[in-house]
This record gives sequence, C-alpha cells and structure tokens, in this order.
Amino acid sequence: MKPDKRGDSGGAPAIYPVEDARAKTNHLSSQILDMIGITDGQVTEGGAGVSLCHEDPDHLYRMRHPWSIYEVAPEKLKAGFQRLQEQLPKHGWKIVSYGPDTSPNRNLEIIADFGKGPFSVNASLHITGKSGTEQPMIQVDVVSGCFRAPEGTDLDKEF
Repeated sequence: MKPDKRGDSGGAPAIYPVEDARAKTNHLSSQILDMIGITDGQVTEGGAGVSLCHEDPDHLYRMRHPWSIYEVAPEKLKAGFQRLQEQLPKHGWKIVSYGPDTSPNRNLEIIADFGKGPFSVNASLHITGKSGTEQPMIQVDVVSGCFRAPEGTDLDKEF
C-alpha cells in the first residue's frame, strides 16, 4: 500500500500501515548502502524502528533506521561517501546540505530528501578527529516524516 499523498506535501499525515512504512524505510536504507558500494567491513545489524510523533503519539509515528559501515580503511570510506553524494540525485534524492557538520571533528555530512515520499537521509563521514581515529565509519540515518497509523493500530506494540 502506498501512503496517500497528503503526507508528501506537508498536509495531514498520510495513513500508512506500520509494516509498509518499515519495509519502505528498510528498502531505502538498502539502496543507500548499495550506492555507497563498500562490500567489505561491517554494517550494523537491525532495521527500521518506530518513533512516536509528539503531535499525536497515539496515532502518528515515524520510521528511523540508523546504521553505520565500519572496519573499513578511511580511504575506502571516503570513496564510498563520494559515491553516495554522486548517486543520491540519480536515485530520486535531492541533496539539501553537503559539507562539514558542526561537531568538533567537522565530519563531512550529506542531508538529502527523497523526492517520492516523506523520507530524509543524514549521512556523515567519520575519518577526522577523535571519532575518526578511534573508529572510522560512515554513519547513516534514514528517517520518515510522520504517518498516521490505520484505525485500530496499537503503536505501543510496534517498537
């Protein structure tokens, strides 16, 4: 099931079953991993999870899928991050921010919005400063806008 378009345009949140939203978030995360193109190293386990939206925590939720790639040489991470920057627009993402983040390490960061639904990605390259020395990695967080759960969904059971 596709969410109705109201959630895409800033109107009322789209009605969307939690499992469909979870599958879509996991799919987008998988595509991002493919765009990065690093096949060695480690990728954190797990999948997308539900967070409640504070506007109406009984009915509104968002999906979030944080993960990272690590145990990879910094040069490979840098090349993978560059591929991500180049590939995102080719796969329907609009890069809204690219450059150093505000952390003391000044990690390189990409923030992009998906053109076909209320999803965003924040990716950061950790190869500088203390965090880059201790554990070089690419961190990725795919997050959705708020969706309205179908009538009868108990969001307390969806975490």
